[in-house]
Amino acid sequence: MPQIHVRQHSPAYWRATFDNDPVNLMDPDTIYELDALVSRLETDPDVKVVVFDSANPDYFIAHWDMAADPETVVGMATDSSTRRGMHPYTDVFTRISRLPVVTIASVRGRVRGAGSEFILACDIRFASRERAVLGQFEVGLGVVPGGGTTAWLPRLMGRGRALEVLLGADDFPGDLAERYGYVNRALPDAELDEFVDRFADRIAGFEKQAIVETKELVNRVDLPSDDEFVAALNGYFESFPRPGVRARAAALFALGLQQPGDGELRLGQHVAAYGENAGARD
Repeated sequence: MPQIHVRQHSPAYWRATFDNDPVNLMDPDTIYELDALVSRLETDPDVKVVVFDSANPDYFIAHWDMAADPETVVGMATDSSTRRGMHPYTDVFTRISRLPVVTIASVRGRVRGAGSEFILACDIRFASRERAVLGQFEVGLGVVPGGGTTAWLPRLMGRGRALEVLLGADDFPGDLAERYGYVNRALPDAELDEFVDRFADRIAGFEKQAIVETKELVNRVDLPSDDEFVAALNGYFESFPRPGVRARAAALFALGLQQPGDGELRLGQHVAAYGENAGARD
């Protein structure tokens, strides 16, 4: 079954909805579907704005599927990634940030790890004040964040706050994420959909050439280089096989990781609790 459902509100305004039960994990199939969607967005002459949202109000994108076979993940390839000499994960995210289209993440529910990295690759992020929870829990697991947050977050919120997010490995509710610059703004949950729809419609009414040229000029100022993303993913691949990571992952799976419920809803707290009790064993 497809994980991403695309609806065209108009030729200029598309919506792409993540729908991968039970908690919207990102996995190799997600990346392949994103690759195909990005290729469409790169070449369609009419589309000007795309909004990414979730069919699950509790999980925008929970995180990467930690049960995915590591060899399969490392060996992933697409035509575009082969041409650019990059792993598909890095290839897709860097292409999203360079699209000749405005990309908006409408965040409701949990978005951590790979999900957080995805929304950071988008141009603009709006979040539900009550229901959005953002975070990068990788350091709490014992691995390096691999999808570009080490490049994006210092640019968005400054070095100190970026290190707080990355090294603290904690959850950030929507209102705090707004204060830190993690998202553009947090809105009351009841107002999020209408606001995002109105904003996207507004952009869809403008001239595409002006949108594309303005985005290209902004990208010249602070878009991370491909090298920064490649280094981050290499760091993740090198850190993931460590024995301590396997032990921490097993403990989190025992608490219900990747299933609906407390293990995912309070993942930031569970990562810290395990760290307090297991540091001496790593």
